[in-house]
Amino acid sequence: MPHSFGYRARTRHMFKRGFKESGPTKLSTFLVNYHVGDIVDIKANASQQKGMPHKYYHGRTGIVYNVTPSAVGVIVYKVVGNRYIEKRVNLRVEHVRHSKCRQEFLDRVKSNHDAHAAAKAKGGESALSSLPCYQLTIYIAERINLRRIPVQPREARTVSTAQNEPQTMVPVPYETTI
Repeated sequence: MPHSFGYRARTRHMFKRGFKESGPTKLSTFLVNYHVGDIVDIKANASQQKGMPHKYYHGRTGIVYNVTPSAVGVIVYKVVGNRYIEKRVNLRVEHVRHSKCRQEFLDRVKSNHDAHAAAKAKGGESALSSLPCYQLTIYIAERINLRRIPVQPREARTVSTAQNEPQTMVPVPYETTI
């Protein structure tokens, strides 16, 4: 167990640059626009020591609350004891990137909205809300499912034995070669 307690103690592999990622920082890193409310992932870039996060925040996700020309302020929730503390850290843009954690949700919202609009135009489930309740019993509509469905089991199938005769598998008998 090491006996050093520095600011960057035990970060030998954590702050190491990835394979084929050494060298100067790419220009595209500085051309990304950050806005207040954006969700960002914090990943320290060891080639830039200025504005570098503490090792605790490496790999965390937070929300941008402040934007300056070369840095962003990020809110990160830290577990301390039995509560969460809202920590505000200021990081240079080399150490943050846009998070993809909400992208699947946003795609699902868009696809659900499109399916909803298509059903309404077709006279589907959404059109039912405008009908009086006594007409609902005679109104037949196509129902759309907006829920995520788990992976279903494979379909049933029949294996032909025409060119696939069953074989009896037995272990090879033990044989000494002494």
